Amino acid sequence: MKPLNKKSVADIDVSNKRVLVRCDFNVPLEDGKITSDKRIVASLPTIQYLLDKGAKVILCSHLGRPKGEFLPQFSLAPVAVRLSELLGRPVKMAKDVVGESAKELAGSLLSGEVLLLENVRFHKEETKNDPEFSKQLASLADVFVNDAFGSAHRAHCSTTGVADYLPAVCGFLIQKEIDFMGGALANPKRPLVAILGGAKVSDKIGVIDNLLDIVDVLIVGGGMSYTFQAAQGHKIGTSLCEDDKFDLALEMLKKAQDKGVKFLLPVDTVVGKEFKPDTEYKTVHAQDIDDGWMGLDIGEDTRKLFAEAIKGAGTVIWNGPMGVSEWEHFAGGTIAVATAVADSGAISIIGGGDSAAAVQKLGFADKMSHISTGGGASLEFLEGKELPGIACLLDK
Repeated sequence: MKPLNKKSVADIDVSNKRVLVRCDFNVPLEDGKITSDKRIVASLPTIQYLLDKGAKVILCSHLGRPKGEFLPQFSLAPVAVRLSELLGRPVKMAKDVVGESAKELAGSLLSGEVLLLENVRFHKEETKNDPEFSKQLASLADVFVNDAFGSAHRAHCSTTGVADYLPAVCGFLIQKEIDFMGGALANPKRPLVAILGGAKVSDKIGVIDNLLDIVDVLIVGGGMSYTFQAAQGHKIGTSLCEDDKFDLALEMLKKAQDKGVKFLLPVDTVVGKEFKPDTEYKTVHAQDIDDGWMGLDIGEDTRKLFAEAIKGAGTVIWNGPMGVSEWEHFAGGTIAVATAVADSGAISIIGGGDSAAAVQKLGFADKMSHISTGGGASLEFLEGKELPGIACLLDK
């Protein structure tokens, strides 16, 4: 994979320019109150840099799925309030995205001032990447900065469309994703160990296929591992299984063998009677699960096996939990892997979603080199796909 070399905000002159920044302010809300401002905090370095350089900053984002309707419960107003607290300066809030309020406020913005547009998904044109809407959005600014990695795999007006009308560069958040994830795929410190978990093989086929061309060790745990066991004729009880993916699973195992990649599957598994947090459970051999029992986590021996493989790594990429990690009795495998990655001293990249949540919950976040801000986007990146929200940015 070729390394990506995109221009960032640091490579252009933004002084006194109106800069449209696509952020990821898709924050969780309860009764109109933000329950986690992590995504807002993540955008601060780019916003602060622009303000320090005397730019006129216009921010935009989506929030939830209003499906092209103006729904007050999806307003970005609470974000404007929190952002202004974090920046220690007022954040103006437009009543619309490309209407009179937005145009008027954007037109009168002074250097060092911040404006937040209303939810871009209040317009159905946004997700259709409608050129006319992109043009209207772009007309508010002189420069476009994409800093929403979590939406970089979507070709929408505010992620790619505006780049047809404005010089487009990345913010520091996307820059970090490109440096870490792009670097790990294009020029990794070896050995490169990839750990994949989660429920389904079908979600990760492209990722496995791409990674088998570049990794030294591939570790597969979680629900998807039972499809690999069953494809080889092993007994998996009532564990999660995709029968229609047996051929693919065998193909991947053969590809690993041909490429000299060490492919590790669980050797023992924690099984439960029912899919419930308080079900009866025990540990059995991973290839011999009794009828009526289902695999819900990796066992003790597997944790040691995986930890041993992680110990000598130069780079670790991890995406997906090892079991039903939100349930106490079946979280041990994910905790063991997180601990091994944290202790490995390797360049460690956590690919969004459940693995990122697990690492944060366990307090290991500061021991990881990089935790991706986008679940779906990081998966597509690991698949080697071109992300439209990054492809549209200017090359260095």
